[in-house]
Amino acid sequence: MDLENRIQQLFDEPPSEFTDEHRAVFNEFKQKLNAGEVRAAEKVDGGWKVNAWVKRGILVGFRMGRIQNFSINNQFRFYDKDTYPLRRVVETDGIRIVPGGSSIRDGCYIGRGVTCMPPMFVNVGAYVDDGTMIDSHALVGSCAQIGKRVHLSAAAQIGGVLEPIGELPVIIEDDVLVGGNCGVYEGTIVRERAVLASGTVLTGGTPVYDLVHDEFIRRTPDAPLEIPAGAVVVGGSRAITKGRGPELGLSIYMPIIVKYRDEKTDASVKLEDFLR
Repeated sequence: MDLENRIQQLFDEPPSEFTDEHRAVFNEFKQKLNAGEVRAAEKVDGGWKVNAWVKRGILVGFRMGRIQNFSINNQFRFYDKDTYPLRRVVETDGIRIVPGGSSIRDGCYIGRGVTCMPPMFVNVGAYVDDGTMIDSHALVGSCAQIGKRVHLSAAAQIGGVLEPIGELPVIIEDDVLVGGNCGVYEGTIVRERAVLASGTVLTGGTPVYDLVHDEFIRRTPDAPLEIPAGAVVVGGSRAITKGRGPELGLSIYMPIIVKYRDEKTDASVKLEDFLR
């Protein structure tokens, strides 16, 4: 029986007590997560698909885990499931982790040349590809997929989607710049080379207005919110036209695509490379 079927069986028919054999199956699964050989979502023919069995495997790990004392000393005390300790990182991994309170949970892929500025956190199931910068106070949520050479600026929040199992996690494709204090949630896809200006928040329920093409971009029942390749997105607002909205001059938050990347944008983004 292959790994996928063994994980599926443990999920569908969890035993009353997990044995060493069950834990061996989970450890094999987690090693493949760490190596990037399996992932919660992957790009197929230009689109993204969820690997639900991988999410199920992560949930199996929580079920079988026992609370363990991971305390450093009497002042720094930590307790978590023994199935998800901190990820072991060695020099040959080619990952730069600057000292100062960062955490990378076991069961996620961190590519070569990734830089981690303290404090930051990467949760289980995440995939962070080569050359990405995770800046201070940034979060990469469970199962989020981050492409190559992405810059997650200070305090950027990339939401996690572990459940519902079939839901697509947040996707940030190659060469995207996510500005400081940005938030990307609810399975949003940000296509390659897009730029999110500082403070931009993208959620499944908030439409985005494309000023260049004069159209609204929305999540549909069949597709997530998707920011086009090369789009430059800033935080904006639209007037509330109902009720007392006009009388009170009320408006509601709405991200706006103000342009698509050009030479001037590329020059600004290029400055980030000097920090690598």
